Amino acid sequence: MTLPNQLTTLRIVLVPVFVYLFVQSSPWMKLLGVVVFLAASLTDIYDGYHARKYGLTSRLGAFLDPLADKVLITAAFLIYVFEGYLMLWMVLLVALRDIVVTVLRVYAEMRDKPVVTSREAKYKTLVQNVFAYLVMLFILLGERTFTGERVASFMNGVLTSDYLDYVMLAITVFTVYTGISYLCQNWKSLLAPSSEG
Repeated sequence: MTLPNQLTTLRIVLVPVFVYLFVQSSPWMKLLGVVVFLAASLTDIYDGYHARKYGLTSRLGAFLDPLADKVLITAAFLIYVFEGYLMLWMVLLVALRDIVVTVLRVYAEMRDKPVVTSREAKYKTLVQNVFAYLVMLFILLGERTFTGERVASFMNGVLTSDYLDYVMLAITVFTVYTGISYLCQNWKSLLAPSSEG
């Protein structure tokens, strides 16, 4: 297994570690969870750079890399649901879209009809990541141990307000749209006979 694929696998392995740490009541454990999350995110940056620089791109990597990203972000979103900051149905819609697209990507690869990630899908991933990071930052700032009573109360007010739901709703709609767009753009390719046939 190449180094980029090893880093991608490490990112998936770090997901349960991040979840375990971040759901703890101790602010310091949460902070350590954020460090793990950031470390996992950094592997995404480096494995892509390394693969392109040394020509180590592969079909396995093309499948595992976006899958690892989806698992990491979905884990963060589910934690936010568990903490009462996001609505479950929106996160489930986002996860369902990613599952469907991932299955179709695997199917396309098996039929030797690989598809390229669209620009819209890349924007979707960027927006999801930024949102996940911001909510994580708000949660840390909401810990009185780190910020004091006044700042913590303000940040917890933001976390329990309707604003997060509005932003997540916009992300959910955009995510579902990119899934539908993916189906429309690749439908003929997915139904076409495989190159082996």
